[in-house]
Amino acid sequence: MPLTLDQHSRRVKHPTIIDVAALAGVSKSVVSRVMREDPTVGPARREAVMAAAGELGYRPNAVARSLVQQRTFNIGVIVSDLHNLFFAEILDGIGAAAASAGYQVLVTSGSLLQSNEARALETMVQLRTDGIILAGSQLSTETIRAASRRVPMAVVTSAIRAPGVDTVATDDVRGAALAVAHLASLGHGWISMVDGGTGAGSAERCEGYAQAMHQIGIGQYIRIAPGDYTEEGGHQGATRLLEMKPRPTAIYAANDLSAIGALNAIAEAGLEVPRDISVVGHDNTALAALRHVSLTTVHQPRFQIGEMAMRALLRRFERPTARARHELLEPHLVVRETTARARSSP
Repeated sequence: MPLTLDQHSRRVKHPTIIDVAALAGVSKSVVSRVMREDPTVGPARREAVMAAAGELGYRPNAVARSLVQQRTFNIGVIVSDLHNLFFAEILDGIGAAAASAGYQVLVTSGSLLQSNEARALETMVQLRTDGIILAGSQLSTETIRAASRRVPMAVVTSAIRAPGVDTVATDDVRGAALAVAHLASLGHGWISMVDGGTGAGSAERCEGYAQAMHQIGIGQYIRIAPGDYTEEGGHQGATRLLEMKPRPTAIYAANDLSAIGALNAIAEAGLEVPRDISVVGHDNTALAALRHVSLTTVHQPRFQIGEMAMRALLRRFERPTARARHELLEPHLVVRETTARARSSP
């Protein structure tokens, strides 16, 4: 006979699946099927189980579930820089797609250091996450390939190619070309660039910048200052460019944070944007849209990138040996208030 609620309230401190089954008057296998959202359980028994679980304060044991199903229902995400809003917005997309599929997301950062990222990757593998997503990874192809033999992986914002590793990225070569074409259409010829250092996609953005400069016919004015995907890197790179003769009339920064640093360097030099120098960023993060920033920038669909990376993992769970997919999304330019017609040109 099922126990009464009063009997349970006196006896149960940490309710188990057996307690729920006893109170609901069903077998523990039925409770298990209800908790797994098995559609074959009838509505009456489902209602009884959920009512009993609610009265007892029962929560399914995630560890026990993972032992039975040999899955942790955790996804590890390693981002290169948690200070960069670009990755926060990608995480939104990953989290939404993961939650809809019943997964939790564990997040850590490589802090822009390859050694830190390698340690974070090994930690995620040891935690037995069901899959790992690398965002803006600086790891070598061989390191990623080796890890993918131990756990399903997806990589975002990187052109890495490894067997069985799915990738999602925006066409960075095309994005950089859009920035140069926009500036050239405003009469700029002295268009310089602050690069992204070792950051994912930096090489492709430099390539796109140089290609576009040559195609437009101003390749002789190519100047790329070293930088990175940080505000400090953009500041240092822009400061170096401003000291050159002739001074650039426009600067394309490898990402939005770098562009903010460039804006600060220009202000410190006593110049105005866009009257004296136009600036274009890359990523179109929320930072770029702030009213007092209003940065012209290359848009990447960050939320969509995150969603697609998570879905790539889900596909790989179903087909572990499937050929890797490499999704390349099209960027577009968002014109705001940091670009204007050149006052002079070569």
